[in-house]
Amino acid sequence: MKNLLFCFYLGFFLLIGCQSEPRKIIPEVPVVAAPAKVVVPQKVAADATTILSRKEVPILCYHNIRDFSASASGNIKVYTVKPPAFAQQMKALADAGYETILPEQLYNYLVFDGPLPAKPIMITFDDTREEQFSIGAAEMKKYGFKGVFFIMTVSINRPGYMSKEQIKTLSHDGNVVGAHTWDHHMVTKYAGDDWNTQLVKPKAKLEEIIGKPVTDFAYPFGLWNTAAIPEIKKSDYKMGYILATKRDSVDPLYTIRRIIVSGTWSTEGMMKSINSSFTKSE
Repeated sequence: MKNLLFCFYLGFFLLIGCQSEPRKIIPEVPVVAAPAKVVVPQKVAADATTILSRKEVPILCYHNIRDFSASASGNIKVYTVKPPAFAQQMKALADAGYETILPEQLYNYLVFDGPLPAKPIMITFDDTREEQFSIGAAEMKKYGFKGVFFIMTVSINRPGYMSKEQIKTLSHDGNVVGAHTWDHHMVTKYAGDDWNTQLVKPKAKLEEIIGKPVTDFAYPFGLWNTAAIPEIKKSDYKMGYILATKRDSVDPLYTIRRIIVSGTWSTEGMMKSINSSFTKSE
């Protein structure tokens, strides 16, 4: 009897042992702490006082680049630079070590104290004249210069003015295209739907042509008032450009100063005007 019981228990345990799997040894996985999240500090935009305190970048404004006679009106002489004179001016800037900058770099400098070349300058053109493309941009290209072309959209494709293709080419070549209203109507006289006609629609049309955002606006005749600035902001422009008058103390980004290069200036006179016009006086 005892032998039977012994055999029974022995068989039972052997059966269980055959069915059970050998114990698996699971390697211990080391616990790796997640890397600490890197917090990138946000840049703090400068206030108006700080922007006004920064040294101004010289900005030139050209209109017409063509010949004129000695008997031409004073207005024509002021707004027109002869092609040989323009060529001499670009060479003089290059020889003096100037490097052109564009609006985004100017904005980063003014707002975030971003870097600039040792001798920065911005070259701008108003009114969409065809010779700004065929003479202006071509001459600048010799020195690796880039410019800002403020386009009056009513004139696009008209005789004597730039075509859509020329504007697109300027942008493609690394220049910046900005808005200069629809028909050069001064902003100090806008009312009602004028803001849409002169600010919003031209911006949209230019963006359609170049396939890029248009963020810069030049006031016709350089004339501005404080009522225009909120409308320009609302139209999603980042900066507005005047001429040689004093900047606004509240919104200096919308009153960036430029000087008109007069056809009555010699090349030496232009170089002197750059220094005298953009020394800190405000």
